[in-house]
Amino acid sequence: MSLPTTFNPADIEQRWYQHWESTGGFRPERPDAEPFTIVNPPPNVTGSLHIGHALDNTLQDIVIRYERLRGKDALWVVGTDHAGIATQMVVERQMEERQDKRTNYSREEFVDKVWEWKAESGGTITTQLRRLGCSMDWSREQFTMDEHFTKAVLKTFVNLYNDGLIYRDKRLVNWDPKLKTAISDLEVETQTIAGGFWHFKYPLADGVTLADGREYIEVATTRPETMLADMAVAVHPSDERYASVVGKHVVLPITGRRIPIVADEHADPELGSGAVKITPGHDFNDFDVGKRAGIEAAQMLNMLDGNGDVCQTADGLVPDEFIGLHRFRRDKVDGAREAVVERLKADGFLIPHVSKNKKGEEVVSDAEPRQIATPFGDRGGVVIEPWLTDQWYVDAAKLAEAPIKQVRDGTIEIVPKSWEKTFFNWMENIQPWCVSRQLWWGHRIPAWFDENGGVYVAMSEEEAQAQAGEGVALTRDNDVLDTWFSSALWPFATLGWPETQYNPVRPEPVEGRARASTGSARTGVWEQNTDLLSKHFPNSLLISGFDILFFWDARMMMMGNYNMGQAPWPRLYLHGLVRAADGAKMSKSKGNVVDPLGLIDQYGADALRFFMAAMESQGRDIKMDEKRVEGYRNFATKLWNATRFCQSNGIGKSTTVRAPKAKLAANQWIIGEVQAVCAEIESAMEDLRFDAAANAIYQFTWSKFCDWYLELIKPVLTPVTPAQAGVQGDKGAPASLDSGLRRNDEGSDWSPQSETREVAGWALDQILVMLHPFMPFITEELWHAQAKNSGGERSYDLITAKWPSPRGETSKEATDAIDWVIDLTTNVRSAKNELGISPGAKLAAFVPEASALAASTIERSSAAIERIARLTPVTVGEAPTGPAMQVTALGDIFVIPLEGIIDIAEEKARLEKALAASQKEAKSLEGRLSNANFVERAKPEAVEKAKTDFAHHQGEVGRLTAALARLG
Repeated sequence: MSLPTTFNPADIEQRWYQHWESTGGFRPERPDAEPFTIVNPPPNVTGSLHIGHALDNTLQDIVIRYERLRGKDALWVVGTDHAGIATQMVVERQMEERQDKRTNYSREEFVDKVWEWKAESGGTITTQLRRLGCSMDWSREQFTMDEHFTKAVLKTFVNLYNDGLIYRDKRLVNWDPKLKTAISDLEVETQTIAGGFWHFKYPLADGVTLADGREYIEVATTRPETMLADMAVAVHPSDERYASVVGKHVVLPITGRRIPIVADEHADPELGSGAVKITPGHDFNDFDVGKRAGIEAAQMLNMLDGNGDVCQTADGLVPDEFIGLHRFRRDKVDGAREAVVERLKADGFLIPHVSKNKKGEEVVSDAEPRQIATPFGDRGGVVIEPWLTDQWYVDAAKLAEAPIKQVRDGTIEIVPKSWEKTFFNWMENIQPWCVSRQLWWGHRIPAWFDENGGVYVAMSEEEAQAQAGEGVALTRDNDVLDTWFSSALWPFATLGWPETQYNPVRPEPVEGRARASTGSARTGVWEQNTDLLSKHFPNSLLISGFDILFFWDARMMMMGNYNMGQAPWPRLYLHGLVRAADGAKMSKSKGNVVDPLGLIDQYGADALRFFMAAMESQGRDIKMDEKRVEGYRNFATKLWNATRFCQSNGIGKSTTVRAPKAKLAANQWIIGEVQAVCAEIESAMEDLRFDAAANAIYQFTWSKFCDWYLELIKPVLTPVTPAQAGVQGDKGAPASLDSGLRRNDEGSDWSPQSETREVAGWALDQILVMLHPFMPFITEELWHAQAKNSGGERSYDLITAKWPSPRGETSKEATDAIDWVIDLTTNVRSAKNELGISPGAKLAAFVPEASALAASTIERSSAAIERIARLTPVTVGEAPTGPAMQVTALGDIFVIPLEGIIDIAEEKARLEKALAASQKEAKSLEGRLSNANFVERAKPEAVEKAKTDFAHHQGEVGRLTAALARLG
């Protein structure tokens, strides 16, 4: 069966994915094999595939397919996260569309509705991952709210509580007034919005004055409404302006609250007046200042309720006129901010801001206009309120100790290493982790309270009741756990913990042996072990975006050490973000979001995957470039057409993993190149250099195999006679490169055609295997097409084939000759292009001082040199005088006369004019790029374009200079 003329990804992708999944190709039975395990960062069950998912899962799939080909018991754990906030929002939004709401139901009834939604609509992201080609073990798909996973979550909470590592405390949290729940830092987006900087007078108490005689301290703030809950004024300890009043008090306007003046380094003497109002109940920095000033959390004042509306403070000093106002203007109605400013202004405590307009006239306003960095909830879409409330916290500092040590001593390797500094900085300054959320959907906190506030933490209500005693009325905590708490258990809870006893079977590593895979340095023979947890924990590798290093990766390290006694994996690879073409972060508001499914529809999954791999350079973000995706689609088409060429010339599937024996130079050369690229890919994968691995197989396939090898073997597949060649080689053999350089020990049953077909089929098979992790669909299609074309079938799919092990014998003399001809041809073609000479023009050439390799190759393969390099005749000796150009071939200098080929003077003039233009443009761009004002103030895309243009003109200068040099 021959291949269709045109390659269409849509014709093959769904078919092959369904085949792999239905036949167990993603998890072949390999009980005795060394395990290799990765877990996917579980996407939200509400999610759809975005470009970040495409990058993250492509890299994971490359690794798992690579290790599967290497014979490992490769397990890629897959599942989804219950996504508490996101899922509850989706279901509530659907209710609103039906004029219904959550509070019309009991908690249990609402949770049932969420499960119903999941059954109907919760599989979108997993379907889309299949379209990308992800070879996950779907037979064991996980969900963080599954019964076995819930047991793991509850057990971890109870154990942490019993060990004193989970506790209840009153602290500030990121409160979303719309969703009415605490949210994590990851769910907060900072936006810059127009705001103001207000200055107020806070009267000094007890007749105290400043050194300059003022009876007040001037404070500045971007949040005037929070002065209703101010509890101190802070000044810097070294600020002499306020040294005399530290320890004294001010009396707040409006509330009349008497508050202290404290010395704290948080106050910046250079910012505003140098005095800062402190509202510990509504600002994270102020919370810390308040604690340092001796204010306990329980004493800190809260002036807002869960809706963000003003409520009465514990001291009862907020005037009634402010109670119930929203914190600031909303829906065209003034809020507490506007009311406080107006009251302070009326009472004479507002210090107006004075500026000048374009005419030089003074303009008085209530506040100085400022652009304020403001936190918004990424889902609720409203300004986040730092809010003082009772929540559950994990002692993250204690749990961070083991991961810090493991990264320092190399137990866990972070790749790239540059992320270690960031890791240590965060982990060594880690804050308590708030794990409670005010939702109905999620893992409900296993804590019960009695009427006196006593708490009982247990796996079940029966156990809690037993702790409290008979007859004690208990009420369960209404909160649920942060989804990051449950996903922190992902590396082991997905493998059966805590139901499965953890009893690892591990061989001792060989001393001094280098890492043999993309994961840990495990070596030796693996005993049969059907226990997933014992065999597959620790996992081998984690691939993650750097943006969840702390929210997920670090917490998995903590929980792995706490629950399992060791790190969850030995290696952590952090990739960058996929950005828009101009380097900007993708966002819906900017309209620059790229849909990966649209790219798959247009170019195929293989092209998108290869783009992701080729562009993934350690430590760098990826700039989206649809032209490159299209280019990799063309790469797939080139491989498709090369396979069609092979089929049309009787080249079918190989029957051996090891390289066939070869006598022809071109065949020996391609065998050597397969060995080299295989080693190059293995080295790159060991170092997790996805870009290097992709580039290696790309260059080999496109250049070495398609462009050179297939060209070299054409005369062997369609041989010419000595008379047609016109020149005799050794023993009268045809003087083609492929036959003229063969060794002279052929057996009687040997023929150049049969050898070439065998080697070409083998080389193509090796390409399909090595390319498979990057482009699984087209390679599987071609793998089977090669067999069917010759009337046979493969005994196994490519997904479970064996990684190449060439071990072929090659002759250096033969391979050197091929390299020499390739270098000669490349340089001749380049020179013709520079000078505007037709690519097909045949030119005479002279080699004044030929190396032994050059002399031998010219003598035995002049017909091949004529056919490929378009040089004839080639003479070893001095060239005649006259205009000529020079090219090289691995050090040998060729002189090619140009008399009658081109007008030398005219060509020199053209080149000199083009050179001058490029030199001028390069100099101009260099000046612009060395100008700090341009680099810092111009739009990023303008700077990037200038850099690209500069590099282009620099290259042109080099190219044109070389072209002129060729003309002498």
